[in-house]
Amino acid sequence: MSLSTSTHTAPRNEAASPPAPSQSGSDLGLLVLRWAVGLTMAAHGTQKLFGWFGGGGLDGTAAFFGGSGYAAPETMAVVAGLTETLAGLGLVIGLLTPLAGAGIVGIMLNAVAVKWGSGFFNPTGIEYDLMLLVAGASLALAGPGRFAVDRLLPVLRTHRLSHGAAAVALGAASAGIVLLTLRG
Repeated sequence: MSLSTSTHTAPRNEAASPPAPSQSGSDLGLLVLRWAVGLTMAAHGTQKLFGWFGGGGLDGTAAFFGGSGYAAPETMAVVAGLTETLAGLGLVIGLLTPLAGAGIVGIMLNAVAVKWGSGFFNPTGIEYDLMLLVAGASLALAGPGRFAVDRLLPVLRTHRLSHGAAAVALGAASAGIVLLTLRG
């Protein structure tokens, strides 16, 4: 009995091409990540807006923003609550995903700035906020995957890195403006 090697090789273009998107699992992975981050952010937003899930509502959130040195704490409470809720729901259904990711980037940059100096690990550190920030930026850059409402919108049907990069820059710039002008 002799050992021989097969001389059959795959055509060059088949060997070099990645698996088809439907076979790679990336669309399902993006859906799971969108749901996890989106539902988490939407729940946090409703805590701020309505006091749901043990949250402080608008009054408690405004007191937090005031105690953290933000001017117009009542306005900040509404903006933060709406941004978290709408960006979170946008991620859940995959609607305007780059902008939803940008909203999370902006909110979480402010959260990191408030907690900066308290260490990395929870309960007072920045680890949780930083993970949500990175997840929001990653979703903005990667796009929503195939299982998203964005696939029905002509401009966002095919996600482009430029959309995601512009959205992340917008979220970071918005956070910077808020931190420089509204936080003492």
